[in-house]
Amino acid sequence: MLPDKEIDSFWRAIASSVNHLVLCLDGLNKEDLNWRPLDNANSLYVLPNHIMSNMEETILGVLCGQSVKARQREDDFKVKGSSIESTRQKWQELQQRIGSSLAQLPPGALNKEYVHPRRGKITGRDILIVVTKHAAEHVGQADLTRDLLFAARGRPASQRDEYGRIIR
Repeated sequence: MLPDKEIDSFWRAIASSVNHLVLCLDGLNKEDLNWRPLDNANSLYVLPNHIMSNMEETILGVLCGQSVKARQREDDFKVKGSSIESTRQKWQELQQRIGSSLAQLPPGALNKEYVHPRRGKITGRDILIVVTKHAAEHVGQADLTRDLLFAARGRPASQRDEYGRIIR
């Protein structure tokens, strides 16, 4: 748990969404990871990698003021994978970096204005709202994409709990 309860609430919601995106990759082969329901749609492999790239840029770079690798957003949608291990490892490392960085934000960081590369001036709170919303939107997209993939492959849909989360 992070020291600031509001930041902790945002971080738990974001992390839960990314955990779900990574879980959607379980049991998929290379062809499944990179399958797209339409030519201009995202693959299941793209989604967690895209949101992690966004989080690194926006949370670590903008909100936490860290030096991060320059991001070419369009490249997020071109990634292809052969297994989920690199995505899992990237997520584990990024979770640690972001959790540690958010824990060290000074009081008032959520009210301060920052300059976002595409949104212009935005408060720290708004950064976390946007990232939370963005990650959650991709969860819905991933669930639908996975169901479409399984239907296209003639497989039964993923088992889900009462909250709609995929059961391993």
